[in-house]
Amino acid sequence: MYVHLKNIKRFIAFLVCISLSICLLAMPDVRMASDLVYGDLNGDREVNAIDLSLMKEYLLGKISTFPGGQGKEAADVDLSGSIDAIDMSYLKQFLLGTIDGLPVGEPLEPIQIPSFGSLQPNAKLPDPFMFKTGSKKGTRITSKSQWTARRSEISALAQAFEFGVKPPKPQTVTGSFNNNSITVTCSQNGKSISFSCAIQYPTTGTAPYPAMIGVNMNTLNTSEILKLGVALITFPADQIGKEDNAGSRGQGKFFDLYGSSYDAGALITWAWGVDCLIDALEMTPAARIDPKKLGVTGGSRNGKGALAIGAFDERIALTVPQESGNGGASGWRTADAQKAAGEDVQTLSQIITENCWFAKSLNQFSGQTNKLPYDHHELMALCAPRGLLVIENPDFTWLGNLSCFNTSTAAHMAYEGLGVPDNMGYSSVGGHGHCQFPASQQPELTAYIQKFLLGQNSNTKVFRSDRNYTFDKAKWVDWTVPTF
Repeated sequence: MYVHLKNIKRFIAFLVCISLSICLLAMPDVRMASDLVYGDLNGDREVNAIDLSLMKEYLLGKISTFPGGQGKEAADVDLSGSIDAIDMSYLKQFLLGTIDGLPVGEPLEPIQIPSFGSLQPNAKLPDPFMFKTGSKKGTRITSKSQWTARRSEISALAQAFEFGVKPPKPQTVTGSFNNNSITVTCSQNGKSISFSCAIQYPTTGTAPYPAMIGVNMNTLNTSEILKLGVALITFPADQIGKEDNAGSRGQGKFFDLYGSSYDAGALITWAWGVDCLIDALEMTPAARIDPKKLGVTGGSRNGKGALAIGAFDERIALTVPQESGNGGASGWRTADAQKAAGEDVQTLSQIITENCWFAKSLNQFSGQTNKLPYDHHELMALCAPRGLLVIENPDFTWLGNLSCFNTSTAAHMAYEGLGVPDNMGYSSVGGHGHCQFPASQQPELTAYIQKFLLGQNSNTKVFRSDRNYTFDKAKWVDWTVPTF
């Protein structure tokens, strides 16, 4: 009887070993060096949100080592020999599913911004999957894992030639909560600024709540958003970077901190401000907002800002630009084409004289839009694989109605290539005033909020217009959707 029980124990142990091996083989491509699992910072042999949290605590200086006995080697997921924000970015991308495995073994190459004179004209919408600079210039990415590097390049080019460079996190960011408002304080080189964001809480759902950030205001159906259990945050964008007119350049709290001569358009200062807001939310649990479940929206000029915010901060889970026009979801090249066809459309050459939404570096492309090494289909692609819902109104030609359709179609091709076509939607419905959100578009917005802020299964497959727009593929693209 004793021998029989011992054999049973051995058999059970054998089954446990087999089960563990199967589980490890079924995991995503997390490669191991001996017993090392890259990205597993707590030693449980899984790579998940806990590891991302530990990485963040390490980079913030809250911890000096990692539990589980694997040490810092597991955190060096780019094999660069150091642990930094690039490792955190790769870990985040792995968890989002946009890179195939860890370690990536290919550190991000420093991006060299080309001179304006070296840029070659291209009448088509540039290939979002092709590198434009560095040693890989002229080559396409061959796997989803390379999207991180391509995305970084698009972001750098857009900041250099259009928006202005978004500064890194200020030396000090703090948050305080009082009377349904969070006050964000930022300090840099002895200077400090503060701004407050009002929060409206839902009467349903559970804290900490997901939230939609409204740029200056929220022109969607806010009562329906609250019914879903989602809070509303009002971000005072105009306090951060004024945009009354072209003469407002260099005014606002951003410039109080960094100097009035800093070459930044208002939109990138807003993106910087929301970065600081998210930093403050992460350290202020009293605000009862989940900083991992944030959306951003805005209408018209605020829609331009919403898209910029979502494009330049990967912590935004859902971006909803509403009737954002040119400089938003409409592309510069496609707007020029619509103008050339005789329609009264705002173009790059006009917009730079109207307001200070963009950096002065964009001015050199007036009349030479085709020299831009990117266009706004790639700005939208910066949101991938996160959620993006483009809300449009075809009744307003000035906003580039057809232009936006063309740019959005090309952006959707980028989402297709990354394997997440249903993470981007486009909805264009007329018959109402500018930024007067019609009830017919509410189901689409609800579906996107449910999926990206509430974690629910919902149908986000939408690409529609109540006009008979046609995408002239031969005119606009000379590239194909890759299969990874």
